[in-house]
Amino acid sequence: MAVHDNLVLHIGEDKFYIEARDQGTKEVLVIDRLSQEIVLESSGIQIPTVTAVQPICGVIGTINLLAGHYLVIITKKRKVGEIKGETIWKITSTEIIPYRKTLLHLSEIQQRHNRVYEGMIQQVLDMNCYYFSTTYDLTHTLQRLYNTSPEFSQMALHERADQRFVWNCHLLRELSAQPEVSRFILPVMCGFVSVKVGLINSKRFEHILVSRRSCFRAGTRFYMRGLDDQGHAANFVETEQIIQHSGNLASFVQTRGSIPLFWTQRPNIKYKPTPQISKSQNHLDAFHRHIDSLVVSYGMHVLINLIDHKGAEKLLEDRFAKTVYDSKNEQIRYESFDFHHECRKMQWHRLSILTEKLSKEQEQFGYFMVSSSNELLKHQIGVFRTNCIDCLDRTNVVQSLLARRSLYEQMQFFGILKPGERIEEHQFDSSFNNGK
Repeated sequence: MAVHDNLVLHIGEDKFYIEARDQGTKEVLVIDRLSQEIVLESSGIQIPTVTAVQPICGVIGTINLLAGHYLVIITKKRKVGEIKGETIWKITSTEIIPYRKTLLHLSEIQQRHNRVYEGMIQQVLDMNCYYFSTTYDLTHTLQRLYNTSPEFSQMALHERADQRFVWNCHLLRELSAQPEVSRFILPVMCGFVSVKVGLINSKRFEHILVSRRSCFRAGTRFYMRGLDDQGHAANFVETEQIIQHSGNLASFVQTRGSIPLFWTQRPNIKYKPTPQISKSQNHLDAFHRHIDSLVVSYGMHVLINLIDHKGAEKLLEDRFAKTVYDSKNEQIRYESFDFHHECRKMQWHRLSILTEKLSKEQEQFGYFMVSSSNELLKHQIGVFRTNCIDCLDRTNVVQSLLARRSLYEQMQFFGILKPGERIEEHQFDSSFNNGK
């Protein structure tokens, strides 16, 4: 079920009226600014005289600060591109509107604190990393969507979404409690979406990259590391590379996330704080929970660990290897590669040592592919989970190498590349390397 795409917000003295102006609908969402009651007028109503009227792009949700409730809305958006003919948007401007018209019910100190909280909320909303679609489920991979039932596709977007990647799930709590307002409930994804048009041998295709950041155990560098008791890894990201060509679709999925142990790396005056491994928590239990959830979602796994085998990172590498061994999980394999040592002095060609070790599994895991007639051609049965310390630079390099190999095979299959041709021989290679 699609979310309303054409909305107008009417701000009254006592109520917000969010009017849907999509063709064939008269729905109006009415929010009482005093009682916070939410009512859906499905047959339309006569909206009274209001103080302000503005078109909006969507409702992110509501949040409660010291001053009371606030309505969080999207005021501007930019089209990123299309996936399967459905438009993907990037949020470019937001606004938080208080339910209360004054702050007289707050003390001077409370007002000051509330202004700080408002600034913090706006700072987070201004991050350049929020995406949504009113018609496409951006939280799921193509393979997951293909394997769903017809009943699933009839569900509201927020109900069928992968909750790991609904960044505004907390802000949607009050709206989600009322199923009848589902067409106003917009799941927002935090991460990155790129849709680029390529042309090789006069054959047009779209190269799409979707990175979905989990809302569980998210945080900033150094302050958020490792696992929590539920097995959620800090800064977990699912990345899907998609190729669209003449109605055919191919998808290759990888993940990244903090080393799945209980550890910290709190900042201090040192340039690179020493990681500290917990001595009191049950690493194996949390590791099992993390890996079990990944296997359910993705199938078999190769855990690629790129941290140093000496110095401050060595303790983490040793403990990670031991935990994998102790888990006795036949669905996973551990591959440790000291990136800094192997590639010292700019010897990037030595990354082939790692890719060769992974080649058998990459061929085995495969990728997802459907024809223009929606016939299943290939199915991805396993995933590479890559980490370094920050899951940034080293991880990016290795994931791009795996993605390039998968992309090459898909382009060969679709006939975009001629036999024996390489991606590097074409201008598209620059776009792949730079994301432009």
